[in-house]
Amino acid sequence: MESKDPRSRLLDAAIDAVAEGGIADLSLRRLAERVGTSHRMLIHHFGSKEGLWVAIVREVERRQIAAVADLVPDPDASFAEATRAWWRHISDPSLWPNERLFFEVYGQGLQGRRPAADLLDGVVESWLGPAAEIATRLGMAPDAARAFARLGIAVTRGLLLDLLATGDRAAVDAAMEHWIAVNAPLFA
Repeated sequence: MESKDPRSRLLDAAIDAVAEGGIADLSLRRLAERVGTSHRMLIHHFGSKEGLWVAIVREVERRQIAAVADLVPDPDASFAEATRAWWRHISDPSLWPNERLFFEVYGQGLQGRRPAADLLDGVVESWLGPAAEIATRLGMAPDAARAFARLGIAVTRGLLLDLLATGDRAAVDAAMEHWIAVNAPLFA
């Protein structure tokens, strides 16, 4: 088995620490203690605390994109089944600390703050290919799949933000069920 480089090992440990304890008032020194290193090593590998947050968000996003295909392994799954499987996964409370970080860094990027602004490059585009591919596999015409994928990404992120802000699982799940019901006929 191939050994990971020091930066990758630190990033994995930081992702685990953030998932376990969140980032509220988390200093770089305290995070370094949690992951068994020094704050200087984190700065060396990530440039700053904000640079580390961006690296965490990018890696978690990369992992989530990779997980999409595994969530619907049955090629005969319906749009409703595939969407419900994805929603159960992405809205799981174990992901909430990383999702809060995603929205925090996303907001900083929208304000033009560096290095968070760098996250905006590809933050939607990286999901379009995999999501459009699934829509096509489920029966949508390829020329419509990319626009549908963009809308699905927006709905999912909006509902996640709603869930994180309100904690109203029943209402947010009902909204996702409505999205599924409205769009299922497109795949019939």
